Amino acid sequence: MRAFRIAYDGRPYYGFQRQPDVPTVEDAILDACRSLGVCETDTVPAGYAAAGRTDAGVSALAQTVAFECPDWCTPRALNSELPGTVRAWAFADVPEDFHARHLPSRREYVYELHAPIDSFDDERATDAFDALRGEHDFHNLTPDSHGTVRTIDGDLTRDGDFLVVRVEAGGFAREFVRRFVSLLHIVASGAAPMSKLDDVLGPEHLEGPDGIPPAPPTPLVLTAVDYPGVAFEVDPDAAESAIGAFGERALEDRIGWRVGSRIRDGIGAE
Repeated sequence: MRAFRIAYDGRPYYGFQRQPDVPTVEDAILDACRSLGVCETDTVPAGYAAAGRTDAGVSALAQTVAFECPDWCTPRALNSELPGTVRAWAFADVPEDFHARHLPSRREYVYELHAPIDSFDDERATDAFDALRGEHDFHNLTPDSHGTVRTIDGDLTRDGDFLVVRVEAGGFAREFVRRFVSLLHIVASGAAPMSKLDDVLGPEHLEGPDGIPPAPPTPLVLTAVDYPGVAFEVDPDAAESAIGAFGERALEDRIGWRVGSRIRDGIGAE
């Protein structure tokens, strides 16, 4: 059994998990496995499992998939059949009973929240984060009806006009991180009082305008998935390929930002 670290730009995909008739990250991985002969057409490799099911538009640095494969099936081999938006970059040989989804001891997400300092109170954001830290029933921050009691940790870091929200836990309920960020935003921007936190953590189910909607998915990245006793080995060639691929994507985004800003500023100057 071998586990792989997978990085991907989630924007072109309808989430990680396979779905009919739309492109997903998992489809790209399984198509690569089939092209390499690791499994037959319309099947999945033996023992296949993934660490998580990120939503449409969410990206990853350290998504983890594991399955039975020959020794020659390396990250570099997978990359030969993967699109440039999905890159394997590290691997670890793991026991036959390893399960990528059930065994993580820690998962970490980072959200790049656009929060200009003149419209956002960092101190209120920190106070809100501290109030949400630890073990709570977060039933108002997920559409899930069970598994809502979680122990949360993390931190906030100011980076120019962005507040970098890092959240870690053993596992996350659906949409939790995006709703967590949305709650921080409405409190720190003054759109809701600090007492909103008590309402969210209280026993009553918040619906309609009182509920917490998920923040947009694009700024969210799955940055870490840790397994006890498992050390991943970086494949130098595969890592170089991933750095180049995501570097090109970053450059395209910077160019797009400059072009969009020029058009915006030009219209504003008329």
